[in-house]
Amino acid sequence: MLFLKKASWMDLVAGLSLAGLLLPEAVAYSTIAGLPPQAGVLALFAGLICYGLIGTSRFAMVSATSSSAAVLAVASASLGGADLALKLAVATALVIATGGFFLIAGLCRVGSVSDFIAKPVLRGFAFGLAILIILKQIASIVGTHPVHHDVLRFIGELYAHRAVWNWAAVGVALAALALLFACARIPRLPGGIVVIVLGILAEKTLHLANYGIGAVGPIVLVLAPPGLPRISYAEWLRVGELSVAMVLILYSESYGSIRSFAMKHGDVVRPNRDLVALGMANLVCGLFHAMPVGAGYSATSANEAAGATSRFAGLTAALVLLCIVLTAMPLIALTPQPVLAAIVIHAVSHTLRPAVFRPYFAWRRDRFVIVVSVLAVLVLGILDGLLAAIAVSLMMLLRTLSESSITVLGRLGSGHDFVSMTAHPRAAVVPGMIILRPETTLFFANADRILTQARHLVAASESGARTVILSLEESPDLDGSAIESLNDFCQALIAQGKTLFIARLKMPAYEALSRAALPGLTPDRLSDLSVDDVVRAATAPG
Repeated sequence: MLFLKKASWMDLVAGLSLAGLLLPEAVAYSTIAGLPPQAGVLALFAGLICYGLIGTSRFAMVSATSSSAAVLAVASASLGGADLALKLAVATALVIATGGFFLIAGLCRVGSVSDFIAKPVLRGFAFGLAILIILKQIASIVGTHPVHHDVLRFIGELYAHRAVWNWAAVGVALAALALLFACARIPRLPGGIVVIVLGILAEKTLHLANYGIGAVGPIVLVLAPPGLPRISYAEWLRVGELSVAMVLILYSESYGSIRSFAMKHGDVVRPNRDLVALGMANLVCGLFHAMPVGAGYSATSANEAAGATSRFAGLTAALVLLCIVLTAMPLIALTPQPVLAAIVIHAVSHTLRPAVFRPYFAWRRDRFVIVVSVLAVLVLGILDGLLAAIAVSLMMLLRTLSESSITVLGRLGSGHDFVSMTAHPRAAVVPGMIILRPETTLFFANADRILTQARHLVAASESGARTVILSLEESPDLDGSAIESLNDFCQALIAQGKTLFIARLKMPAYEALSRAALPGLTPDRLSDLSVDDVVRAATAPG
Protein backbone atom coordinates (compact mmCIF):
# COMPACT_ATOMS: atom_id res chain seq x y z
CA MET A 1 0.00 0.00 0.00
CA LEU A 2 1.06 3.59 -0.63
CA PHE A 3 1.03 4.64 3.00
CA LEU A 4 3.28 1.71 3.94
CA LYS A 5 5.82 2.97 1.42
CA LYS A 6 5.73 6.35 3.14
CA ALA A 7 6.17 4.86 6.63
CA SER A 8 9.35 5.69 8.50
CA TRP A 9 11.08 4.62 11.67
CA MET A 10 9.39 7.57 13.39
CA ASP A 11 6.08 5.77 12.87
CA LEU A 12 7.49 2.83 14.81
CA VAL A 13 8.53 5.16 17.64
CA ALA A 14 5.13 6.87 17.61
CA GLY A 15 3.32 3.53 17.62
CA LEU A 16 5.35 2.27 20.56
CA SER A 17 4.69 5.38 22.63
CA LEU A 18 0.99 5.50 21.67
CA ALA A 19 0.39 1.93 22.79
CA GLY A 20 1.39 2.94 26.30
CA LEU A 21 -1.16 5.75 26.24
CA LEU A 22 -4.05 3.98 24.56
CA LEU A 23 -4.19 0.73 26.54
CA PRO A 24 -4.70 2.28 30.00
CA GLU A 25 -7.28 4.70 28.61
CA ALA A 26 -9.16 1.91 26.84
CA VAL A 27 -9.42 -0.10 30.05
CA ALA A 28 -10.38 3.04 31.97
CA TYR A 29 -13.04 4.14 29.49
CA SER A 30 -14.68 0.73 29.67
CA THR A 31 -15.45 1.50 33.33
CA ILE A 32 -17.19 4.72 32.23
CA ALA A 33 -19.28 2.75 29.75
CA GLY A 34 -20.16 0.14 32.37
CA LEU A 35 -18.64 -2.61 30.23
CA PRO A 36 -15.99 -5.22 31.03
CA PRO A 37 -12.37 -4.07 30.42
CA GLN A 38 -12.00 -6.30 27.36
CA ALA A 39 -14.62 -4.17 25.57
CA GLY A 40 -12.20 -1.25 25.56
CA VAL A 41 -9.23 -3.38 24.53
CA LEU A 42 -11.09 -5.01 21.62
CA ALA A 43 -12.25 -1.56 20.50
CA LEU A 44 -8.60 -0.48 20.34
CA PHE A 45 -7.73 -3.21 17.85
CA ALA A 46 -10.82 -2.57 15.72
CA GLY A 47 -10.29 1.19 15.62
CA LEU A 48 -6.54 1.18 14.97
CA ILE A 49 -6.63 -1.53 12.29
CA CYS A 50 -9.78 -0.41 10.42
CA TYR A 51 -8.80 3.24 10.31
CA GLY A 52 -5.17 2.40 9.60
CA LEU A 53 -6.22 0.45 6.50
CA ILE A 54 -9.08 2.65 5.26
CA GLY A 55 -8.80 6.16 6.74
CA THR A 56 -7.01 9.20 5.31
CA SER A 57 -5.43 11.09 8.23
CA ARG A 58 -1.83 10.19 9.04
CA PHE A 59 -2.26 11.38 12.64
CA ALA A 60 -5.71 10.15 13.69
CA MET A 61 -5.75 7.54 16.45
CA VAL A 62 -9.15 5.83 16.47
CA SER A 63 -10.00 4.26 19.81
CA ALA A 64 -12.58 4.48 22.59
CA THR A 65 -13.30 8.05 23.71
CA SER A 66 -14.56 9.38 27.02
CA SER A 67 -17.56 11.15 25.49
CA SER A 68 -18.82 8.13 23.54
CA ALA A 69 -18.25 5.88 26.58
CA ALA A 70 -20.34 8.21 28.76
CA VAL A 71 -23.13 8.43 26.17
CA LEU A 72 -23.10 4.64 25.73
CA ALA A 73 -23.42 4.09 29.49
CA VAL A 74 -26.42 6.39 29.87
CA ALA A 75 -28.11 5.20 26.67
CA SER A 76 -27.82 1.51 27.55
CA ALA A 77 -29.01 2.20 31.11
CA SER A 78 -32.03 4.14 29.83
CA LEU A 79 -33.19 1.12 27.82
CA GLY A 80 -31.80 -1.79 29.82
CA GLY A 81 -32.58 -0.56 33.32
CA ALA A 82 -31.31 -2.95 36.00
CA ASP A 83 -31.19 -5.93 33.62
CA LEU A 84 -27.44 -6.39 33.00
CA ALA A 85 -27.91 -8.75 30.05
CA LEU A 86 -30.31 -6.33 28.36
CA LYS A 87 -27.96 -3.39 29.00
CA LEU A 88 -25.11 -5.25 27.30
CA ALA A 89 -27.35 -6.19 24.38
CA VAL A 90 -28.52 -2.60 23.98
CA ALA A 91 -24.92 -1.33 24.14
CA THR A 92 -23.92 -3.79 21.41
CA ALA A 93 -26.89 -2.78 19.27
CA LEU A 94 -26.08 0.90 19.73
CA VAL A 95 -22.50 0.44 18.53
CA ILE A 96 -23.67 -1.62 15.53
CA ALA A 97 -26.27 0.98 14.60
CA THR A 98 -23.65 3.73 14.94
CA GLY A 99 -21.34 1.88 12.57
CA GLY A 100 -24.21 1.34 10.14
CA PHE A 101 -25.13 5.03 10.08
CA PHE A 102 -21.47 5.96 9.53
CA LEU A 103 -21.28 3.58 6.55
CA ILE A 104 -24.53 4.87 5.05
CA ALA A 105 -23.34 8.47 5.43
CA GLY A 106 -20.01 7.65 3.78
CA LEU A 107 -21.59 5.77 0.88
CA CYS A 108 -24.10 8.60 0.39
CA ARG A 109 -21.15 11.02 0.31
CA VAL A 110 -22.35 13.41 2.98
CA GLY A 111 -18.91 13.83 4.52
CA SER A 112 -18.92 17.52 3.66
CA VAL A 113 -21.53 18.02 6.39
CA SER A 114 -18.78 17.82 8.99
CA ASP A 115 -19.80 20.65 11.29
CA PHE A 116 -23.37 19.67 12.01
CA ILE A 117 -22.82 20.50 15.68
CA ALA A 118 -21.47 24.03 16.08
CA LYS A 119 -18.03 24.26 17.68
CA PRO A 120 -19.17 26.40 20.64
CA VAL A 121 -21.94 23.88 21.37
CA LEU A 122 -19.56 20.92 21.09
CA ARG A 123 -16.98 22.59 23.33
CA GLY A 124 -19.62 23.51 25.89
CA PHE A 125 -20.93 19.95 25.90
CA ALA A 126 -17.39 18.53 26.24
CA PHE A 127 -16.66 20.91 29.13
CA GLY A 128 -19.80 19.91 31.03
CA LEU A 129 -19.24 16.23 30.23
CA ALA A 130 -15.68 16.39 31.60
CA ILE A 131 -17.01 17.79 34.87
CA LEU A 132 -19.57 14.98 35.15
CA ILE A 133 -17.03 12.27 34.30
CA ILE A 134 -14.57 13.61 36.88
CA LEU A 135 -17.27 13.78 39.56
CA LYS A 136 -18.31 10.19 38.84
CA GLN A 137 -14.70 9.06 39.04
CA ILE A 138 -14.33 10.84 42.37
CA ALA A 139 -17.43 9.02 43.61
CA SER A 140 -15.88 5.74 42.46
CA ILE A 141 -12.64 6.54 44.26
CA VAL A 142 -14.23 7.40 47.62
CA GLY A 143 -16.57 4.42 47.39
CA THR A 144 -20.00 6.08 47.13
CA HIS A 145 -22.63 5.66 44.42
CA PRO A 146 -24.99 8.68 44.14
CA VAL A 147 -28.26 7.90 42.38
CA HIS A 148 -28.93 11.40 41.02
CA HIS A 149 -27.52 12.51 37.68
CA ASP A 150 -27.85 16.31 37.86
CA VAL A 151 -24.67 17.87 39.18
CA LEU A 152 -26.05 19.75 42.19
CA ARG A 153 -27.83 16.78 43.76
CA PHE A 154 -24.95 14.50 42.76
CA ILE A 155 -22.46 16.68 44.65
CA GLY A 156 -24.86 16.99 47.57
CA GLU A 157 -25.28 13.24 47.84
CA LEU A 158 -21.54 12.71 47.45
CA TYR A 159 -20.80 15.15 50.27
CA ALA A 160 -23.50 13.66 52.50
CA HIS A 161 -21.61 10.34 52.51
CA ARG A 162 -18.26 11.90 53.43
CA ALA A 163 -18.16 9.96 56.69
CA VAL A 164 -17.65 6.68 54.78
CA TRP A 165 -15.17 7.93 52.19
CA ASN A 166 -12.20 5.65 51.57
CA TRP A 167 -9.31 8.02 52.24
CA ALA A 168 -6.70 5.39 51.39
CA ALA A 169 -8.16 5.17 47.88
CA VAL A 170 -8.14 8.98 47.67
CA GLY A 171 -4.43 8.98 48.53
CA VAL A 172 -3.65 6.37 45.85
CA ALA A 173 -5.64 8.31 43.24
CA LEU A 174 -3.96 11.63 44.08
CA ALA A 175 -0.50 10.04 43.89
CA ALA A 176 -1.34 8.48 40.51
CA LEU A 177 -2.79 11.75 39.23
CA ALA A 178 0.27 13.74 40.28
CA LEU A 179 2.51 11.20 38.56
CA LEU A 180 0.42 11.35 35.36
CA PHE A 181 0.72 15.15 35.14
CA ALA A 182 4.47 14.87 35.82
CA CYS A 183 4.92 12.24 33.10
CA ALA A 184 2.97 14.42 30.67
CA ARG A 185 5.85 16.90 30.77
CA ILE A 186 8.27 14.28 29.42
CA PRO A 187 7.82 13.66 25.67
CA ARG A 188 6.95 10.10 24.62
CA LEU A 189 6.83 8.81 28.19
CA PRO A 190 3.68 6.63 28.53
CA GLY A 191 2.41 7.93 31.85
CA GLY A 192 -0.51 5.51 31.89
CA ILE A 193 1.76 2.49 31.74
CA VAL A 194 4.05 3.99 34.39
CA VAL A 195 1.25 4.49 36.93
CA ILE A 196 -0.23 1.08 36.16
CA VAL A 197 3.12 -0.61 36.79
CA LEU A 198 3.61 1.34 40.02
CA GLY A 199 0.01 0.62 41.03
CA ILE A 200 0.54 -3.11 40.53
CA LEU A 201 3.75 -2.92 42.61
CA ALA A 202 1.85 -1.06 45.33
CA GLU A 203 -0.84 -3.74 45.29
CA LYS A 204 1.78 -6.46 45.62
CA THR A 205 3.80 -4.82 48.39
CA LEU A 206 1.21 -2.85 50.36
CA HIS A 207 -1.73 -5.26 49.96
CA LEU A 208 -4.14 -2.47 49.02
CA ALA A 209 -7.09 -4.85 49.22
CA ASN A 210 -6.76 -4.68 53.02
CA TYR A 211 -7.64 -0.97 52.76
CA GLY A 212 -10.79 -1.59 50.75
CA ILE A 213 -9.12 -0.80 47.41
CA GLY A 214 -10.27 -3.13 44.65
CA ALA A 215 -8.46 -4.13 41.46
CA VAL A 216 -9.61 -4.10 37.83
CA GLY A 217 -10.11 -7.84 37.82
CA PRO A 218 -9.60 -10.46 35.10
CA ILE A 219 -9.49 -9.26 31.50
CA VAL A 220 -10.61 -12.17 29.33
CA LEU A 221 -10.15 -11.47 25.63
CA VAL A 222 -12.39 -14.10 24.11
CA LEU A 223 -13.60 -13.43 20.58
CA ALA A 224 -17.22 -14.54 20.62
CA PRO A 225 -18.75 -15.31 17.22
CA PRO A 226 -19.96 -12.05 15.68
CA GLY A 227 -23.69 -11.58 15.67
CA LEU A 228 -26.61 -9.26 16.30
CA PRO A 229 -28.01 -8.85 19.82
CA ARG A 230 -31.43 -10.28 20.56
CA ILE A 231 -33.59 -7.30 21.37
CA SER A 232 -37.14 -6.43 20.33
CA TYR A 233 -38.13 -4.41 17.29
CA ALA A 234 -39.25 -1.51 19.50
CA GLU A 235 -35.88 -1.54 21.26
CA TRP A 236 -34.08 -1.48 17.89
CA LEU A 237 -36.10 1.60 16.93
CA ARG A 238 -35.11 3.34 20.15
CA VAL A 239 -31.48 2.28 19.63
CA GLY A 240 -31.63 3.81 16.14
CA GLU A 241 -32.74 7.14 17.61
CA LEU A 242 -29.97 7.17 20.19
CA SER A 243 -27.34 6.10 17.67
CA VAL A 244 -27.95 9.28 15.65
CA ALA A 245 -26.80 11.29 18.67
CA MET A 246 -23.78 8.97 19.03
CA VAL A 247 -22.87 9.42 15.35
CA LEU A 248 -23.08 13.20 15.61
CA ILE A 249 -20.92 13.47 18.71
CA LEU A 250 -18.35 10.92 17.46
CA TYR A 251 -18.06 12.44 14.00
CA SER A 252 -17.90 16.01 15.27
CA GLU A 253 -15.15 15.00 17.70
CA SER A 254 -13.32 12.80 15.19
CA TYR A 255 -13.46 15.06 12.18
CA GLY A 256 -12.58 18.06 14.33
CA SER A 257 -9.33 16.29 15.25
CA ILE A 258 -8.68 15.04 11.73
CA ARG A 259 -9.32 18.39 10.08
CA SER A 260 -7.35 20.49 12.58
CA PHE A 261 -4.17 18.46 12.09
CA ALA A 262 -4.68 18.26 8.34
CA MET A 263 -4.91 22.06 8.15
CA LYS A 264 -1.87 22.41 10.39
CA HIS A 265 0.29 20.25 8.10
CA GLY A 266 -1.33 21.03 4.75
CA ASP A 267 -2.64 17.47 4.33
CA VAL A 268 -5.62 16.48 2.22
CA VAL A 269 -8.29 14.33 3.83
CA ARG A 270 -11.39 12.77 2.33
CA PRO A 271 -14.37 13.03 4.69
CA ASN A 272 -16.45 10.37 2.93
CA ARG A 273 -13.67 7.82 3.17
CA ASP A 274 -13.17 8.69 6.84
CA LEU A 275 -16.89 8.11 7.41
CA VAL A 276 -16.54 4.65 5.88
CA ALA A 277 -13.46 3.95 8.02
CA LEU A 278 -15.27 4.99 11.20
CA GLY A 279 -18.29 2.98 10.10
CA MET A 280 -16.27 -0.19 9.56
CA ALA A 281 -14.44 0.27 12.87
CA ASN A 282 -17.67 0.73 14.85
CA LEU A 283 -19.43 -2.08 13.01
CA VAL A 284 -16.60 -4.47 13.90
CA CYS A 285 -16.68 -3.19 17.49
CA GLY A 286 -20.41 -3.84 17.74
CA LEU A 287 -20.26 -7.32 16.22
CA PHE A 288 -17.55 -8.32 18.72
CA HIS A 289 -19.21 -6.58 21.71
CA ALA A 290 -16.69 -3.77 22.05
CA MET A 291 -17.05 -0.04 22.70
CA PRO A 292 -17.69 2.68 20.09
CA VAL A 293 -14.58 4.37 18.70
CA GLY A 294 -13.59 7.73 17.28
CA ALA A 295 -10.52 9.87 16.66
CA GLY A 296 -10.04 11.54 20.04
CA TYR A 297 -8.08 14.78 20.12
CA SER A 298 -5.68 13.79 22.93
CA ALA A 299 -4.53 10.53 21.29
CA THR A 300 -4.29 12.19 17.86
CA SER A 301 -2.30 15.07 19.32
CA ALA A 302 0.02 12.63 21.10
CA ASN A 303 0.56 10.75 17.83
CA GLU A 304 1.57 13.97 16.06
CA ALA A 305 3.84 14.96 18.94
CA ALA A 306 5.54 11.55 18.76
CA GLY A 307 6.55 12.28 15.16
CA ALA A 308 4.19 10.05 13.18
CA THR A 309 4.42 10.44 9.40
CA SER A 310 1.79 7.93 8.20
CA ARG A 311 -1.06 5.71 9.35
CA PHE A 312 1.52 2.98 9.92
CA ALA A 313 1.92 4.41 13.44
CA GLY A 314 -1.59 3.20 14.31
CA LEU A 315 -0.90 -0.27 12.93
CA THR A 316 2.36 -0.38 14.90
CA ALA A 317 0.45 0.55 18.06
CA ALA A 318 -1.98 -2.30 17.36
CA LEU A 319 0.93 -4.76 16.99
CA VAL A 320 2.53 -3.57 20.24
CA LEU A 321 -0.83 -3.85 22.00
CA LEU A 322 -1.17 -7.41 20.76
CA CYS A 323 2.18 -8.28 22.32
CA ILE A 324 1.12 -6.68 25.61
CA VAL A 325 -2.24 -8.46 25.56
CA LEU A 326 -0.59 -11.84 24.96
CA THR A 327 1.93 -11.40 27.75
CA ALA A 328 0.80 -8.89 30.38
CA MET A 329 -3.01 -9.07 30.68
CA PRO A 330 -2.92 -11.02 33.98
CA LEU A 331 -0.75 -8.28 35.48
CA ILE A 332 -2.94 -5.42 34.22
CA ALA A 333 -5.87 -7.14 35.95
CA LEU A 334 -4.13 -6.26 39.25
CA THR A 335 -4.32 -2.51 38.57
CA PRO A 336 -5.97 -0.72 41.54
CA GLN A 337 -9.30 0.91 40.70
CA PRO A 338 -8.22 4.38 41.98
CA VAL A 339 -5.32 4.31 39.51
CA LEU A 340 -7.76 3.62 36.70
CA ALA A 341 -9.97 6.48 37.88
CA ALA A 342 -6.92 8.78 37.93
CA ILE A 343 -6.17 7.84 34.31
CA VAL A 344 -9.72 8.82 33.33
CA ILE A 345 -9.52 12.14 35.21
CA HIS A 346 -6.18 12.95 33.59
CA ALA A 347 -7.46 12.01 30.13
CA VAL A 348 -10.50 14.32 30.28
CA SER A 349 -8.76 17.15 32.14
CA HIS A 350 -7.51 18.69 28.86
CA THR A 351 -11.10 19.70 28.07
CA LEU A 352 -11.43 21.63 31.34
CA ARG A 353 -9.88 24.80 29.95
CA PRO A 354 -12.19 27.80 30.37
CA ALA A 355 -9.74 29.79 28.22
CA VAL A 356 -11.17 28.05 25.14
CA PHE A 357 -14.38 30.06 25.66
CA ARG A 358 -12.64 33.43 26.04
CA PRO A 359 -12.64 34.32 22.31
CA TYR A 360 -16.41 33.84 22.05
CA PHE A 361 -16.99 36.27 24.92
CA ALA A 362 -14.46 38.72 23.44
CA TRP A 363 -16.17 38.47 20.02
CA ARG A 364 -19.61 38.68 21.67
CA ARG A 365 -20.71 35.70 19.64
CA ASP A 366 -22.29 32.42 20.75
CA ARG A 367 -21.94 33.21 24.46
CA PHE A 368 -25.49 32.12 25.18
CA VAL A 369 -25.19 28.77 23.41
CA ILE A 370 -21.95 27.97 25.26
CA VAL A 371 -23.58 28.57 28.63
CA VAL A 372 -26.68 26.61 27.62
CA SER A 373 -24.56 23.67 26.39
CA VAL A 374 -22.58 23.46 29.63
CA LEU A 375 -25.65 23.80 31.85
CA ALA A 376 -27.63 21.30 29.76
CA VAL A 377 -25.15 18.53 30.57
CA LEU A 378 -24.78 19.51 34.22
CA VAL A 379 -28.50 19.89 34.87
CA LEU A 380 -30.10 17.36 32.51
CA GLY A 381 -27.42 14.67 32.55
CA ILE A 382 -25.26 13.25 29.78
CA LEU A 383 -27.82 11.90 27.31
CA ASP A 384 -30.46 14.60 27.66
CA GLY A 385 -27.68 17.19 27.74
CA LEU A 386 -26.30 15.84 24.46
CA LEU A 387 -29.73 15.94 22.85
CA ALA A 388 -30.22 19.48 24.13
CA ALA A 389 -26.82 20.48 22.69
CA ILE A 390 -27.81 19.01 19.31
CA ALA A 391 -31.12 20.87 19.52
CA VAL A 392 -29.23 24.12 20.15
CA SER A 393 -27.09 23.46 17.07
CA LEU A 394 -30.17 22.79 14.97
CA MET A 395 -31.81 26.00 16.17
CA MET A 396 -28.65 27.95 15.33
CA LEU A 397 -28.61 26.39 11.86
CA LEU A 398 -32.29 27.05 11.23
CA ARG A 399 -32.01 30.61 12.52
CA THR A 400 -29.12 31.33 10.17
CA LEU A 401 -30.74 29.71 7.14
CA SER A 402 -34.16 31.24 7.69
CA GLU A 403 -32.98 34.80 8.28
CA SER A 404 -34.56 36.91 5.57
CA SER A 405 -32.70 39.93 4.26
CA ILE A 406 -32.58 41.47 0.83
CA THR A 407 -30.41 44.34 -0.40
CA VAL A 408 -31.11 47.00 -3.01
CA LEU A 409 -28.10 47.45 -5.30
CA GLY A 410 -26.90 50.52 -7.18
CA ARG A 411 -24.08 51.29 -9.60
CA LEU A 412 -20.94 52.63 -7.94
CA GLY A 413 -19.66 55.53 -10.02
CA SER A 414 -19.32 54.80 -13.73
CA GLY A 415 -17.78 51.35 -13.23
CA HIS A 416 -19.13 47.83 -13.37
CA ASP A 417 -19.63 47.33 -9.63
CA PHE A 418 -23.10 47.09 -8.11
CA VAL A 419 -23.11 47.49 -4.33
CA SER A 420 -25.53 47.96 -1.44
CA MET A 421 -27.04 51.42 -1.58
CA THR A 422 -27.34 51.41 2.21
CA ALA A 423 -23.64 50.73 2.74
CA HIS A 424 -22.60 52.99 -0.16
CA PRO A 425 -24.83 56.10 -0.32
CA ARG A 426 -22.96 57.29 -3.45
CA ALA A 427 -24.25 54.32 -5.44
CA ALA A 428 -26.84 55.36 -8.03
CA VAL A 429 -30.08 53.74 -9.15
CA VAL A 430 -30.19 52.59 -12.78
CA PRO A 431 -33.11 54.48 -14.35
CA GLY A 432 -36.20 52.33 -14.83
CA MET A 433 -34.72 49.43 -12.85
CA ILE A 434 -34.52 48.02 -9.35
CA ILE A 435 -31.78 45.50 -8.57
CA LEU A 436 -32.25 43.20 -5.57
CA ARG A 437 -29.92 40.68 -3.94
CA PRO A 438 -31.04 38.14 -1.28
CA GLU A 439 -28.27 37.91 1.31
CA THR A 440 -28.80 34.23 2.03
CA THR A 441 -29.63 31.03 0.18
CA LEU A 442 -33.22 30.81 -1.04
CA PHE A 443 -34.84 27.62 0.23
CA PHE A 444 -38.17 26.39 1.56
CA ALA A 445 -37.88 28.10 4.96
CA ASN A 446 -37.21 31.63 3.73
CA ALA A 447 -38.08 31.95 0.03
CA ASP A 448 -41.63 33.28 0.58
CA ARG A 449 -40.48 35.76 3.21
CA ILE A 450 -37.58 37.11 1.16
CA LEU A 451 -39.55 37.42 -2.05
CA THR A 452 -42.41 39.13 -0.19
CA GLN A 453 -39.87 41.69 0.97
CA ALA A 454 -38.77 41.99 -2.65
CA ARG A 455 -42.37 42.79 -3.68
CA HIS A 456 -42.58 45.55 -1.06
CA LEU A 457 -39.28 47.04 -2.23
CA VAL A 458 -40.45 47.01 -5.85
CA ALA A 459 -43.76 48.65 -4.88
CA ALA A 460 -41.93 51.31 -2.85
CA SER A 461 -39.44 52.06 -5.62
CA GLU A 462 -39.46 55.80 -6.32
CA SER A 463 -38.13 55.34 -9.85
CA GLY A 464 -41.24 53.47 -11.01
CA ALA A 465 -39.02 50.61 -12.14
CA ARG A 466 -40.35 48.53 -15.03
CA THR A 467 -37.45 46.06 -14.90
CA VAL A 468 -36.51 43.98 -11.84
CA ILE A 469 -33.16 42.20 -11.63
CA LEU A 470 -32.69 39.54 -8.96
CA SER A 471 -29.08 38.61 -8.21
CA LEU A 472 -28.94 35.05 -6.80
CA GLU A 473 -25.22 34.55 -6.20
CA GLU A 474 -25.94 33.38 -2.63
CA SER A 475 -28.06 30.44 -3.84
CA PRO A 476 -25.95 27.52 -5.11
CA ASP A 477 -29.13 25.56 -5.89
CA LEU A 478 -32.91 25.97 -5.63
CA ASP A 479 -35.39 23.54 -4.11
CA GLY A 480 -38.99 23.11 -5.24
CA SER A 481 -40.39 25.58 -2.71
CA ALA A 482 -37.94 28.29 -3.81
CA ILE A 483 -38.85 27.72 -7.48
CA GLU A 484 -42.58 28.00 -6.65
CA SER A 485 -41.93 31.25 -4.75
CA LEU A 486 -39.95 32.65 -7.69
CA ASN A 487 -42.83 31.74 -10.00
CA ASP A 488 -45.32 33.57 -7.76
CA PHE A 489 -42.97 36.58 -7.62
CA CYS A 490 -42.56 36.60 -11.40
CA GLN A 491 -46.32 36.34 -12.02
CA ALA A 492 -46.98 39.21 -9.61
CA LEU A 493 -44.50 41.37 -11.54
CA ILE A 494 -46.03 40.41 -14.89
CA ALA A 495 -49.47 41.44 -13.57
CA GLN A 496 -47.96 44.86 -12.83
CA GLY A 497 -46.45 45.13 -16.30
CA LYS A 498 -42.90 44.55 -15.07
CA THR A 499 -40.16 42.25 -16.35
CA LEU A 500 -37.94 39.99 -14.22
CA PHE A 501 -34.32 39.09 -14.98
CA ILE A 502 -32.18 36.82 -12.83
CA ALA A 503 -28.40 37.31 -12.66
CA ARG A 504 -25.39 35.42 -11.27
CA LEU A 505 -27.07 32.02 -11.27
CA LYS A 506 -24.93 29.08 -10.20
CA MET A 507 -25.11 26.18 -12.66
CA PRO A 508 -27.37 23.87 -10.53
CA ALA A 509 -29.81 26.76 -9.96
CA TYR A 510 -29.64 27.72 -13.65
CA GLU A 511 -30.43 24.15 -14.71
CA ALA A 512 -33.29 23.91 -12.19
CA LEU A 513 -34.95 27.09 -13.50
CA SER A 514 -34.37 26.07 -17.11
CA ARG A 515 -36.12 22.73 -16.50
CA ALA A 516 -38.95 24.49 -14.63
CA ALA A 517 -39.65 26.73 -17.70
CA LEU A 518 -41.57 29.26 -15.61
CA PRO A 519 -43.88 31.59 -17.57
CA GLY A 520 -42.19 34.97 -17.82
CA LEU A 521 -38.71 33.54 -17.11
CA THR A 522 -37.58 32.60 -20.59
CA PRO A 523 -33.98 31.40 -21.09
CA ASP A 524 -32.86 34.87 -22.22
CA ARG A 525 -33.84 36.22 -18.79
CA LEU A 526 -31.72 33.70 -16.89
CA SER A 527 -28.00 34.38 -16.71
CA ASP A 528 -24.90 33.25 -14.87
CA LEU A 529 -23.21 36.55 -15.77
CA SER A 530 -22.66 39.60 -13.59
CA VAL A 531 -25.31 42.14 -12.65
CA ASP A 532 -23.65 44.66 -14.98
CA ASP A 533 -23.93 42.26 -17.93
CA VAL A 534 -27.61 41.60 -17.20
CA VAL A 535 -28.28 45.36 -16.88
CA ARG A 536 -26.79 45.86 -20.33
CA ALA A 537 -28.81 43.00 -21.78
CA ALA A 538 -32.02 44.35 -20.22
CA THR A 539 -31.43 47.85 -21.63
CA ALA A 540 -30.32 46.70 -25.07
CA PRO A 541 -32.67 47.72 -27.91
CA GLY A 542 -35.15 45.11 -29.07
